[in-house]
Amino acid sequence: MIDRDLIEGKFDIIERNLNFIKDNYSDIEPEDLENSYKDYQALKFSLFEMIEACIDIANHIISSERFRRAESYADMFKVLGENKILSENLAGKMALMARFRNFLVHRYEKLDTEKIVEIVREHLVDIEMFMEEIRRKYLTA
Repeated sequence: MIDRDLIEGKFDIIERNLNFIKDNYSDIEPEDLENSYKDYQALKFSLFEMIEACIDIANHIISSERFRRAESYADMFKVLGENKILSENLAGKMALMARFRNFLVHRYEKLDTEKIVEIVREHLVDIEMFMEEIRRKYLTA
């Protein structure tokens, strides 16, 4: 059974971080991150926390709906795409976001500030679309 409260709680985490990033970093340049360790860390953690919340939602849905077991975090979004919870296009974009999360966790010393800025400028909309598609399937009934 889908736990709507769990999903809404994860949405709160995502929205808080989205708002923080939009309010503070929407016009950030890679050089700004290179020159401010505080901003670099804040942005990395906000991205990590949002992606982690999306993964938690995906995991919950897969488990509750008894979909096939995912082999990785990225695969979780592919499972949601296979089962028409997410569009195939969005499932692919979210899988890339999960891979970026792994990069944040495991290869932080090599993290490219240009990639972080690209995500802030071009891919936050993917997280918003993820929330919209999940909201439509599970929270508006």
